[in-house]
Amino acid sequence: MMDLVIRGKREIAEGIWEFELTAADGSGLPPFTAGGHLSLETPSKAMRHYSLSNIPTEHHRYVIAVKHEPDSRGGSRSMVEETEIGSTLKVDQPGNDFPLVDAPNYLLIAGGIGITPILSMARQLSAEGKPFQVIYCTRSAHQAAYLDVLHSDEITGEVIIHHDMGDLDQVYDFWDHFERPSNTHIYCCGPKPLMEEVRGMTGHWPESAVHFEDFKPVEVVRADDVAFQVHLSKSGKTLTVPADRTILETVREAGVSAVSSCESGTCGTCKTRYSAGTVDHRDMVLMPEEKSSCIMICVSRAKEGDLTLDL
Repeated sequence: MMDLVIRGKREIAEGIWEFELTAADGSGLPPFTAGGHLSLETPSKAMRHYSLSNIPTEHHRYVIAVKHEPDSRGGSRSMVEETEIGSTLKVDQPGNDFPLVDAPNYLLIAGGIGITPILSMARQLSAEGKPFQVIYCTRSAHQAAYLDVLHSDEITGEVIIHHDMGDLDQVYDFWDHFERPSNTHIYCCGPKPLMEEVRGMTGHWPESAVHFEDFKPVEVVRADDVAFQVHLSKSGKTLTVPADRTILETVREAGVSAVSSCESGTCGTCKTRYSAGTVDHRDMVLMPEEKSSCIMICVSRAKEGDLTLDL
């Protein structure tokens, strides 16, 4: 991983913070493509993915935006509250699960913080002189990031900004854009309701022409969960995991370092060995033979009694 320095940090909309990351010596960075993202380690030691918003021709910096969630599981809250200009972050090389493909025309749809990869795409398409349209849906202008850029000469495509003010009767009506399939490629990034609306309206389009990047949160604590204790063999601590918290959250709050990424039991980053106890395995990663000695502490819990972990 690279050690990158926060050169810029500013609030660009209500609860949305922009970070500019560069190499300590100002040297060039590994290239990225529009729609790409960075995986980085937050000060809370959580691994998080943040979409890049700048144009890929900028090789000296990465620009990301983070939505401040005070009640989050530690990622965004840690980024906003525990960093400052000059702080160093460990950052992996850029990846891209949401790449632009060559097409005659593009419709770019964003909701809330989902504007970040969409803006990078709009910047690249503008520079290449390709036809596109942006539709950006938010609750209000105060919560809309990058309005100044979207209205600037840098963006050459048509831009539609829609604020629904939290009124379900005022949500944007996409049907005119989707009624007749065309040679347009659709890119959509935003919260669950927006994604579901676009998916529902584009079912008659070719699947290959509609692209999504979903930022929906994952719920890993269940209503019938109960508290239990974990004994940490390396640090010598015994902690109580509340019914509404995960093992991962509990050990971090106690000052014990633990790495993670997805925090939904799907990536395997937080795999931890255990030596005693019965585990309620809730992940989608462990092989059957691993379950007798390993646990994914971001989602799994004690089935009964206590657990002893190699932490």
